[in-house]
Amino acid sequence: MTATLENTAPIRTELLVDGYEVVIGIEIHCQLNTDSKIFSSAPADFGNEPNTQANIVDLGLPGVLPVLNEGVVERALKFGLGVNAELGLYNTFDRKNYFYPDLPKGYQITQMANPIVGKGYIDIVVNEGTDNEYSKRIGITRGHLEEDAGKSVHDAVDGMTGVDLNRAGTPLIEIVSEPDMRSADEAVAYIKAIHQLVTWLGISDAIMAEGSFRCDCNVSVRKPGSELGTRTELKNLNSFRFIERAINREIERQIDIIEDGGKVIQATRLYDPDKDETRSMRTKEEANDYRYFPDPDLLPVRIEQATVDAIRAAMPELPVERRARFETDLGLSEYDARILTDSRELADYFEAVLESTGTEHAKLAANWIMGELMGALNKDEKTINDASISAEQMAGLLKRLNDNTLSGKLGKKVFAAMYEGEGGDSADAADKIIEAKGLKQETDTGAIKAMVEEVIANNQAMVDEYKGGKEKAFNGLVGQVMKASRGKANPQQVNQILKELLS
Repeated sequence: MTATLENTAPIRTELLVDGYEVVIGIEIHCQLNTDSKIFSSAPADFGNEPNTQANIVDLGLPGVLPVLNEGVVERALKFGLGVNAELGLYNTFDRKNYFYPDLPKGYQITQMANPIVGKGYIDIVVNEGTDNEYSKRIGITRGHLEEDAGKSVHDAVDGMTGVDLNRAGTPLIEIVSEPDMRSADEAVAYIKAIHQLVTWLGISDAIMAEGSFRCDCNVSVRKPGSELGTRTELKNLNSFRFIERAINREIERQIDIIEDGGKVIQATRLYDPDKDETRSMRTKEEANDYRYFPDPDLLPVRIEQATVDAIRAAMPELPVERRARFETDLGLSEYDARILTDSRELADYFEAVLESTGTEHAKLAANWIMGELMGALNKDEKTINDASISAEQMAGLLKRLNDNTLSGKLGKKVFAAMYEGEGGDSADAADKIIEAKGLKQETDTGAIKAMVEEVIANNQAMVDEYKGGKEKAFNGLVGQVMKASRGKANPQQVNQILKELLS
């Protein structure tokens, strides 16, 4: 249920679509990562055989009573603190009545009147890394706890629909935004910010492909300054790319209807990525259609301030705070700090490297982690959690770059060998590879000078071109020296000695 309050921020005229202002509010259903379900002891795992982990409480059989999972409350409070929200220290549960095949009880236990998370906000960056980048604050209306429904399965049996109740009773926090977004780009940036926050806090794995993080997007259009238009709800979107495409198609559809003299009908719609269009699923229900009433089986939840204080004290440094620290204390650029705080695991890896190398080498560490390491992981479709090179091993490699044992080119060879598991799993893997492959950089001035002199003697035409003003010839001579040294000569020393001998 999205709030109808209006954002009073000035209209960004560049976001208007054919003269219409877009208004978007978003509901995010985020599965909380407790071992058991919100009101029962049944496991909340993903991927098990259908209908093997729904017990009598999840099914709502006669005579059973729900018992609230304390871990769910703790995770919801962490989220509330993460979005600067008012906390519902007194919160209650309600029954939302509707009748779908995958809702075994005929109602869903949720929080309507007194949610655990009240008004808050999160700051987002739109069009990150482009010339059109800008920041915006998005209001959060509420975050309430509820149980998930089961899942209708349409492709298991030919001509029939099955119901898998494994997901029934899985704990969710539904995060409802204010209608503060004015484009698909803003909506995606907001959803990504919430996704980063819940994974950073460790309260959800938020794997969109598995349905543990999915979104409903409420979209309407209006002429600037007029009343809010009729909204439609795009249901169960679980891909950042599809969210952007679905919103843009729905904007086009609504504007076409209005321009043709028609009226937008409030409805729930689905996005078909194959046809790149939205289609009607059902007319949109209102709150009174669900006949909410207090759940008689669950007592109100009263949370002591001491509990909140303890959770706050144990909270990790938030992404925005860590990003600012990387810029201020380590001297990293805004871009570097943003990339390195993309996930908590990546930020932790970076700081673990610095524990061995020292913070004075933060830029070098950032370059190698964002460049070589993340490049290799992305190529293999892996994350930092799957890195075959530990933070201690990466620090060992960087130390050999710092002390000129390795040049950048040789360092890449050592990295590639480490990534494939050479050198073992100890912190001195880089040293073992350097020794085994003879990759130590040549820094002896006398030896390098001898190579430079030989190259000059054997490449008189190139020397004459350089002295005649062709700078490219100098690079050619450097290349000849590096070839003669099999890439081991220190490039800075080669350049210096070559210039001295040619002057």
